[in-house]
Amino acid sequence: MSSTSSTTSNSQSSQDLSFERIMADAVSRRRNFAIISHPDAGKTTLTEKLLLYGGAIQQAGAVKARGEQRKVTSDWMEIEKQRGISITSTVLQFEYEDIFINLLDTPGHQDFSEDTYRTLAAADNAVMLEDAAKGLEPQTRKLFDVCRMRNIPIFTFINKMDRPGQEPLTLLDEIESELGLSTWAVNWPIGSGELFRGVIDRRTRKVVLFERAERGKQSIEKHLDIEDPQLKEIVEKELLDKALEELDLLEEAGAKMDINLVHSGNLTPVFFGSAMTNFGVRPFLDTFLEMAQKPVARSTNQGPISPLCSDFSGFVFKLQANMDPRHRDRVAFVRICSGRFEKDMSVRHARTGKSIRLSRPQKIFGQDRSVVDNAYPGDVIGLNNPGMFSIGDTLYTGSKVEYEGIPCFSPEIFSWLRNPNPSAFKNFRKGVNELREEGAVQILYDTDQSKRDPILAAVGQLQLEVVQHRLEAEYGVETRLEPLGFQVARWVDGGWPSLENVGRIFNCKIVQDAWQRPVLLFKNDWNLSQLGEEHPDLILRTVAPVVSGVEPISL
Repeated sequence: MSSTSSTTSNSQSSQDLSFERIMADAVSRRRNFAIISHPDAGKTTLTEKLLLYGGAIQQAGAVKARGEQRKVTSDWMEIEKQRGISITSTVLQFEYEDIFINLLDTPGHQDFSEDTYRTLAAADNAVMLEDAAKGLEPQTRKLFDVCRMRNIPIFTFINKMDRPGQEPLTLLDEIESELGLSTWAVNWPIGSGELFRGVIDRRTRKVVLFERAERGKQSIEKHLDIEDPQLKEIVEKELLDKALEELDLLEEAGAKMDINLVHSGNLTPVFFGSAMTNFGVRPFLDTFLEMAQKPVARSTNQGPISPLCSDFSGFVFKLQANMDPRHRDRVAFVRICSGRFEKDMSVRHARTGKSIRLSRPQKIFGQDRSVVDNAYPGDVIGLNNPGMFSIGDTLYTGSKVEYEGIPCFSPEIFSWLRNPNPSAFKNFRKGVNELREEGAVQILYDTDQSKRDPILAAVGQLQLEVVQHRLEAEYGVETRLEPLGFQVARWVDGGWPSLENVGRIFNCKIVQDAWQRPVLLFKNDWNLSQLGEEHPDLILRTVAPVVSGVEPISL
């Protein structure tokens, strides 16, 4: 071998090694998570306080607006500000203690659970937020099931300890018995409600005393050793003795900490605190970043892809129209799974096979955005979407890969969406198509082609109200809803051929979704079970299969 070729080879090896080190360091410094909870458990408040302690904002807003309070960062849509609820997902990216955090903020309202399902597809970890008084609630259970399906590590924050609540041991027992999830308390409360005095850090055996912080400001945490004589002057003996007794019981009879069980989604570290008063948020954030799963390999049609793979790949998990109403923009949220993303790079669009140059990538922080030059696995970037992207699309370089798609879930409310003003049809059509693309609501169509109005299919009534609000506010179109008398939807396994084999069926309405798949609508579960008895060979699905390589139809 000539000296020239040897030098070139050594140089290439050095570059490869340098890239591997950069990638390994970048991945090790990424944490990506979503918060799941029932409405009113304090999710938006906790989100704001994590941003506060992470240094991303200087003062936290409260959900219930007061004249002098700031609006919360994560709730950027106008209707969210009006109602004080989270109804859309967004991404909040910030750096804390040399760690790059991607917080996937999910809707708090149960009517928007499908948006949460999609967001969880992009998460590496989940924080399960509980109200200390209410314990596990229906929406939390549903979202936990999604996490369990994906083996997502779960960290539990039991909130509102400064208010009257259930016994801590009861709360842990409920998680273990109802969710089949082992618990390991990272800290343990001393009292609750009016008698809440603080927590004992289980690992250091130090007491962190509770003091109410000024609204929106970081709390000052006072730490004392468990043997410190000063502690007895501050905390009532019976409260401290009870907390220590319960901790001893956990050491004897409770689960043991095993980080592998945490990462497999079988053991949840549990934290007690109060997000509204800022107590326990910083210790939670510090411990979470220590224990949380870093970006890991994800499944594709070619097998698992390591985040350290040199080829870039990622998938679209969310679309959002009109984040900036002044520019009528449309943004595709892309979760990076492998390789390094670089501004102006060209990638392949797996569904269409087209080559795309990504020239305007954005870093997302609620409604605020800034240009990003590079990003790594675990990060989420925003791409300008001229109608090219659909939820579940894979982008890649190198050999073709496709990540697992994101399915549609069964809606429960159905209404015709009428446009009473024919002159506004162009805007009506644009608004309906764009809101369908971003998954704000599912759109169904009558099989009778003469009926042009779409059918809105939603999980809850608020979804329909938001679609109407956004059509008027963002597209200038007033609409009218006409409810259909159906409550159950099922997709037909095998599509139209399977349905044709059955022949004529009764007590249901046959419609099609945006991918022209047959969907059966039933008035109630009794009608559904009746059809099953009459046609046992007809297989119906509550979750629509993932579609690959097919363009959805538009209005």
